[in-house]
Amino acid sequence: MLDERLARAKVLPVLRAPSVRAALDQVERCVETGGLDVIELTTSTPDWPTALEQARAAYPDRLIGVGTVLTKADASQAIDSGAGFLVSPCPAAAVRRVAAARGVPFIEGGMTVREVLAASNRGIAKLFPAHVGGPAFLRSVLALRPAARIIPTGGIALADVPEWLSAGALAVGVGGGLLTEPDLATAIRIITTG
Repeated sequence: MLDERLARAKVLPVLRAPSVRAALDQVERCVETGGLDVIELTTSTPDWPTALEQARAAYPDRLIGVGTVLTKADASQAIDSGAGFLVSPCPAAAVRRVAAARGVPFIEGGMTVREVLAASNRGIAKLFPAHVGGPAFLRSVLALRPAARIIPTGGIALADVPEWLSAGALAVGVGGGLLTEPDLATAIRIITTG
């Protein structure tokens, strides 16, 4: 299940790339160097369906999903291209309906307490942009619903992941900082065993 794999991984790479080749290089680094099991490619990558298909072919044992899904058309295309899950940065009823109809896990985003709790009622919630409220905001939300499964994403450095995990995050979405980490393998090992 998605939530179990995310809980084990603790880090969800959120990959925004300028090309298919760059996206595949990023996926390779996350898998081969970081040993990461769950990866999110975003629709902001040019020709992202091709990147998804090629990444899935290269790493069939990894769970690779598509993020920044905002429309019904993108949701359908992502699933048709092999997405293991979908992610939106905000409430997205149309995407939610497509994911439910096709049996694909959906991580729905929100920033306010109402949005995050509503998303968590339906499954895993994405707190975005997380850096605005910080770990203290996550703690406050979890005080209202301790069992909520929430992934903070947006403006989070890899070094900050342990603080978010201690605040109760299921896993933490990390973007560009993940790819510039000079010793990714060690950093991931410290996070996942710490």
